[in-house]
Amino acid sequence: MKVQPLDFEKPIAELEEQLERLREKANGTDLGVDSEVGKIEKKIGGMRKEIYENLTAWQRVQIARHTARPFALDYLSLCFEDFTELHGDRLFGDDASMPCGLAKIDGRPVAVVTNQKGRDTKENILRNFGSAHPEGYRKALRVMRMAEKFGLPIVALVDTPGAFPGIGAEERHIAESIAVNLREMMLLETPIVAVIIGEGGSGGALGIGVADRVLIMENAYYSVISPEGCAAILWKHRSHAPEAAEALKLTAAHLKELGLVDGIVPEPQGGAHQDHAAAAGMLKKAIVDNLDELAKQNTGKMLAARYEKFRAMGVFSGE
Repeated sequence: MKVQPLDFEKPIAELEEQLERLREKANGTDLGVDSEVGKIEKKIGGMRKEIYENLTAWQRVQIARHTARPFALDYLSLCFEDFTELHGDRLFGDDASMPCGLAKIDGRPVAVVTNQKGRDTKENILRNFGSAHPEGYRKALRVMRMAEKFGLPIVALVDTPGAFPGIGAEERHIAESIAVNLREMMLLETPIVAVIIGEGGSGGALGIGVADRVLIMENAYYSVISPEGCAAILWKHRSHAPEAAEALKLTAAHLKELGLVDGIVPEPQGGAHQDHAAAAGMLKKAIVDNLDELAKQNTGKMLAARYEKFRAMGVFSGE
């Protein structure tokens, strides 16, 4: 699959096209282009290193939203085995934007709750652009309670711009469904690992993000509001989204520094959209390592640590 370059990636893409044309021209001939090929490859490597080591917050948001980036179901096929999807919340219906079920990772049985986006219009309509309805959160909670009952750890793969704000979602109490998940996930007596794999938008992300270990992929973001939403409020125009992204401190490095995530999962140079298999390998290792650590903990101490982790977030004043 040819990956569409983002604006800041276009200089690299142009050099790669130039290199491809040169190789095609020299294919099967002895034109002595090895020296020229080497120069272009070196230039591409240097340019890629310079760009990706100095990404702005807004550029990382763009990478997090890239349609070629691996989505939850991609990771379920690359990192996990024997995924069996479970449908419905037993109250209203099923929500295709939040696939949940049972799987194995490195041979260990787990329950998985996820957000799923689409890559084209048809799939986005099916997946509601990754924005879950109340029944999605209630389905996730049903699966997580099942995991607790049978002693299975829970893995949450978070990738949503936010919960769906439509009339139907409000009628079926979207805020209440998220609030219940926050309360119940804090009390589940089984290890929970959550990973923000792309977008982590507001309460929609937090609704499956209360965990003993909260990880974030290198080019994902986690924020109380989207940069565009913040720009519309503070600057009265979406064009200020890049400034808003910087102000929100929503990148993996900022979040780790602020103590809002426990770890950063590295990505291949250029982002996970450049190499799905390599990104999946890094994600799988991070999940397995954290599940191994949590498996050694006493349940009572684990729950106390989970509670204290979230209580310690933010700055409070009695004045």
